[in-house]
Amino acid sequence: MLRTGSEHLERLRDGRRIYIGNEPVDDVTKHPAFRNAARTVGAIYDMKADPANREIMSFAEDGGQYSMYYLQARTQEDLRRRMRAHRMIADMTYGLFGRSPDHVASFVTGMAMSPGVFGSGTPSYADNVVNHYRYMREHDIYAAYAVVPPQAARDPAFYQKQNLPIPSLQVVREDDDGVVISGMKMLATAAVFADEIWIGNLLPLAPELVKQAVTCVVPCNAEGLSLWSRQPIELNARNEFDSPLAWRFDETDAMVLCENVKVPWERVFVMDDAVLSREIYIRTPSHCYGNHQSNVRLWSKLRLIVGLASRLAQSTGADQVPAVREVLGRLTALEATLGGMIYGQIEAWEPWPDGFATFNRRYMYAALNWGTEMYSQLIDILRELSGGGVFQMPGSPTVMHDPALRKLFETYWQTPHLTAIDRMKLFRLVWELVGSEFAGRHLQYEKFYAGASFIVRNHSYREAPWDEFHKYADDLLASYDIPEAVSAH
Repeated sequence: MLRTGSEHLERLRDGRRIYIGNEPVDDVTKHPAFRNAARTVGAIYDMKADPANREIMSFAEDGGQYSMYYLQARTQEDLRRRMRAHRMIADMTYGLFGRSPDHVASFVTGMAMSPGVFGSGTPSYADNVVNHYRYMREHDIYAAYAVVPPQAARDPAFYQKQNLPIPSLQVVREDDDGVVISGMKMLATAAVFADEIWIGNLLPLAPELVKQAVTCVVPCNAEGLSLWSRQPIELNARNEFDSPLAWRFDETDAMVLCENVKVPWERVFVMDDAVLSREIYIRTPSHCYGNHQSNVRLWSKLRLIVGLASRLAQSTGADQVPAVREVLGRLTALEATLGGMIYGQIEAWEPWPDGFATFNRRYMYAALNWGTEMYSQLIDILRELSGGGVFQMPGSPTVMHDPALRKLFETYWQTPHLTAIDRMKLFRLVWELVGSEFAGRHLQYEKFYAGASFIVRNHSYREAPWDEFHKYADDLLASYDIPEAVSAH
């Protein structure tokens, strides 16, 4: 089933508890902090359901039609189909909605391709994973995730001395019909727009933290669950002209707080196994499928940056300056580099697990690392090209409402290449990416999208073919010997 935008927005009015400070949010589709981003999510669902996009955005299986990001690839062409669908969503949101509906869904799709990793027994966590994947696919579910412990919880001794509960989410009780969880998880990006939250552990856990080693899924309106939003950026957007990105694309981030939330056994996937709670992502295609989506999403964002950089240069005629052309050429080369890494993931695809196809993991992690390292530099290039122009514009587009001021503005702010209002519009948009609160959030977001840099690089270390590298070096070392006599010259 392919859900429409109106159907999804209706599901967001389901009794969830969301707080902005001490203010409860009754309806995210109407609240000024969330309503426009909610409409963006609805537009994604409408785009997927549009018959004109059926071939790219959905696939047929088992008598049903499902969103393409639930496709379990069996061939290289299947991987291409997934990439095209990710790109269509990413292009629609200009790469600014990181946790769009295809992100966590891709993680779960990858897990269900290797259910044996979850082990056997009672309850059957392997069956639970497969059944929940099918449930998500059937109902076109939008899932967010919260898979990192709160930072303060990294010093449990402090809480023990104070006789306080450790804030990390953990199992506090097991019953015949399920488990009860309490505590916090971060950082549930886009959870206010989602149907359910996947709770788990993407970071390694100490072996003794077995009660924190729970992986499960809970509906966003579960009794005892609340979402504590960061300061919404959309709330401060006065109008779309001044804040064209924050107005539509503030996907929000929230802490998940669970107070004795009941989770039925069929929605539990890992219990009491600290090592497995993280390894389910890397011993299955899960982490690769989910982060391929993030690679594609960043690619769309980079294309926006390149386009704006060129328009900035054209607006002043600087695009005719050789030094500026060199900068623009570098940007296009960087965009092509990321695109090449994404296509390389498909060209060098892996027949793994048995009977399935997976994007090349090394190239995926290389692209992930590339984004972590390069995003700040890309924004700095855009910042340099904008110069002081962003500060030369009037404080509000209402200048156009006064005939005398409008005439002065149109006369003195125009350039040979751009009208005054079009120039103002361009610089407002660029500021949203380089200097606004929205821009600051995205700088932080991209730098830590997949965790701290050492975590991202450890993935590349783990997947590297060290035997091949060592043999390559050793073969050369073995090809010559110490000479019997050494010349002085």
